[in-house]
Amino acid sequence: MNDSAAIYEVIEAVAKKARESSTRLGTVDTQTKNSVLGDLLTLLEDNKSTLRLENEKDLENGRKRGLSGAMLDRLALSDGVIEAMKSGLREVIALPDPVGSIETLTRRPNNLLVGRMRVPLGVIAMIYESRPNVTVDAAALCLKAGNSVILRGGSEAFHSNMVLAKVIRRALSQHNLPTDCVQVVPTTDRQGIHALLQHDEYIDLVIPRGGEGLIRMVAENSRIPVLKHYKGVCHIYVDKMADLEKATPIIINAKTQRPGVCNALEGLLIHEAVASHYLPEIAKKLREAEVVLVGCPRSVAFSSLISDAQPDDWGREFLDLKLCVKVVDSMDEAKDYIATYGSKHTEAIITEDHAAAMAFLAGVDASAVVVNASTRFNDGGELGLGTEIGISTSKLHAYGPMGLEELTTRKFVVFGDGQIRI
Repeated sequence: MNDSAAIYEVIEAVAKKARESSTRLGTVDTQTKNSVLGDLLTLLEDNKSTLRLENEKDLENGRKRGLSGAMLDRLALSDGVIEAMKSGLREVIALPDPVGSIETLTRRPNNLLVGRMRVPLGVIAMIYESRPNVTVDAAALCLKAGNSVILRGGSEAFHSNMVLAKVIRRALSQHNLPTDCVQVVPTTDRQGIHALLQHDEYIDLVIPRGGEGLIRMVAENSRIPVLKHYKGVCHIYVDKMADLEKATPIIINAKTQRPGVCNALEGLLIHEAVASHYLPEIAKKLREAEVVLVGCPRSVAFSSLISDAQPDDWGREFLDLKLCVKVVDSMDEAKDYIATYGSKHTEAIITEDHAAAMAFLAGVDASAVVVNASTRFNDGGELGLGTEIGISTSKLHAYGPMGLEELTTRKFVVFGDGQIRI
């Protein structure tokens, strides 16, 4: 048997065990699921030394491979990271369990009661990069939503992910639940990903979380439905009726609080009616915050702090202290620009005109559309979902941050009293 065949066989066994485990997990009561997560909290604390020992193997390998300091920092299971994982678990425990809830119960003319019940998706494959804390976050959300999960983290975090999965499985076994509802792909070979993506008979959904290259590779090679989030090219449109004193801190926050994240501001659109006096002011504030500004010819004419944008700057996810600026003639032009260059992640308008705000909300296609607030609020925790498994910029079956409810679907349930169809 060659290596490819052996890997495929191993991955098929993982996927099959996940499917078998999901049948039982989908009917587990909320109290038991919360007890598992509570035990996991304790186990993370009790096994800190083991977690650090395995994590050090990854860090040492990373140093040998020449990973940057930033990458090594993301890889480390520090006390702060472990506490953040525990905090995420507490949030998930506190959240209402969507599984089994019946929505929109209505009575038909023949007296049938028709409703829709929240049910688990089944088996989720999570493919992600770098941060090992995602292992715990993803497992916790999937478990609470009644799903089995197959985790394939980056090769740089292999030892960390394996030991975290071992701890999670121990928490499951303490409650006599099937441990195979949480599995880590036991190989770092990239063929393992390709093998995983072929098992649509066992896996219901793939969620890739990482750079655009990873997500495109998964989407192009998967036989399983994929929730995609290619990139976050987010804009703020400053309307002619904007409160400019309100606009400035919103723009500064959206661009500079954490410029390397997907909900950070990448494009600033300013109505021509306010551009001549507001652009010099906001450009000065942004430059004081060390933001490099590039823009259209009109924006360059309004401020010497803005240089000419290059063709590939438009619609670019900088993930850095760099921002594209464009002066627009109308909100319609702003909406057209967003439709062309946005990534369906987060778009915002700053205006005191209610009609303009509502037109922007209705006319802009993005997973979150914001009025008079920072784009940084498109986040599961900030929107009340607790921790999230990722942000979907595709519309099937979820759009935006994916919390517990987004890890379920709905089936029809029908209550009768002897009715037959005529």
